[in-house]
Amino acid sequence: MNKDDQVFAHPIQPRFFEIDRQGVMFNMWYLAHVDEAVDGFFLARGLPYSTWSEMGVDVHVAHVEIDWRAGIGYGDQPEVLVSTARIGKKSFTLDFAFRKEGAATATGHIVYVTVAGDGSGSTPVPQRLVDALGAVAPLNTPAGEGA
Repeated sequence: MNKDDQVFAHPIQPRFFEIDRQGVMFNMWYLAHVDEAVDGFFLARGLPYSTWSEMGVDVHVAHVEIDWRAGIGYGDQPEVLVSTARIGKKSFTLDFAFRKEGAATATGHIVYVTVAGDGSGSTPVPQRLVDALGAVAPLNTPAGEGA
């Protein structure tokens, strides 16, 4: 499987109320769209979130970074790209990028920690989740590298 096969694309349509006085999507809405894209990412890989309790796990967001390059306005038709950036023993990182007309407008990543469904704390990433995450195919370079 090549890198393009590892990147999930989720189209979005910014809603009128998401646009601020500057004419661009207000910053808080970006993570809402990322959350929907991540849900689609796992659904497309055969592991919908509704089945995670069967594995006895859930995830908590431990860290998020986002860098903006350009705004997304009302009427734009961008997409959110999602890929697996890292798989650890008890956590994983997903990269995301907002792309409009072929150019990235915002990039970032989210670190998720797997936790036991019974509330007993962090737990190893189950193999079924590792399989759904697929091959590591980072979208973004770490902050300070490239541009």
